[in-house]
Amino acid sequence: MRRSVSIFVLALLLVSCGTRTKKPEAASPAAPATFRVPMPPANLTGQGQRDYLKAHYWDAFDFADTLFLERIDTAQMYEAFARYVVLLSDRPTDGAPIDSLMRRASSSRRMMDYFAMLADGVLHDPNSPLRNDEFYIPVLRALLAAPWYDEYERIAPEYDLHMALQNRVGQPANDFRYTLASGASGTLYGLDAEYVLLFVNNPGCTMCREIREEIAASPMLSEMIERGRLLVLALYPDEDLAAWRDYADRIPPKWINAYDRGCVIREEGTYDFHAIPALYLFDRDKRVLVKDSTSVPQIEEVIDRRG
Repeated sequence: MRRSVSIFVLALLLVSCGTRTKKPEAASPAAPATFRVPMPPANLTGQGQRDYLKAHYWDAFDFADTLFLERIDTAQMYEAFARYVVLLSDRPTDGAPIDSLMRRASSSRRMMDYFAMLADGVLHDPNSPLRNDEFYIPVLRALLAAPWYDEYERIAPEYDLHMALQNRVGQPANDFRYTLASGASGTLYGLDAEYVLLFVNNPGCTMCREIREEIAASPMLSEMIERGRLLVLALYPDEDLAAWRDYADRIPPKWINAYDRGCVIREEGTYDFHAIPALYLFDRDKRVLVKDSTSVPQIEEVIDRRG
């Protein structure tokens, strides 16, 4: 999920020859309308341009014009929305700009639905590299505050908001119990290390294998594991224990390889595991440092910044 073109209205002219007239040619289908992002002033550079775009990105968009939505190039709007999210990514836990955007989109149900659709695809879709619960929370709150939705239409955003509010960055993580192949069990808060990396994975998942190999190949993380500064908890959240046991020899021996017995975590909704693989990084006190990521470099960067 990641071009601005002006809108032109084309008119066909009828050409006459003597007293005979030509039948008008069929009009070409109108080109889809597009949204134009403003250009920063030429005297701004770097962070100044970024700040200008953050403040003025949607200035040219008429939130009262629902007819525009019938003509808009939605693929281009997804891209424009994604580019806006990228602009905000230097402050990934600050949902205020998205909250402001959704207030403007609340001019009508049609506009609210449209921007909620864009946000769902960019901020909530499991396959989106820009997935971000902190940015999605204001979208869900705007939907639930709007007067147009009945009790049945509110069920999905209420559930999504409940899940998004779990394990927020900077907050204490929800505790959970895990079970080892031996039958012994432990808890997240019972793990004693400077950092705990929760790796939610499934046997047979290609991306899980890639992330597992990336963690194992990281000199920084490998050294931390060796010194006991980092514990990796590889957690299987589903029911097929035969598949999990067959996969066990692929998990590095210094990692904790465990499963969620009875799928309690999923049933209780304490973690959102609808997107797998997922990486969570916790500090010694089990405060969330990284939530629901698939980026090993992000894990390294967060640890490196903390020194």
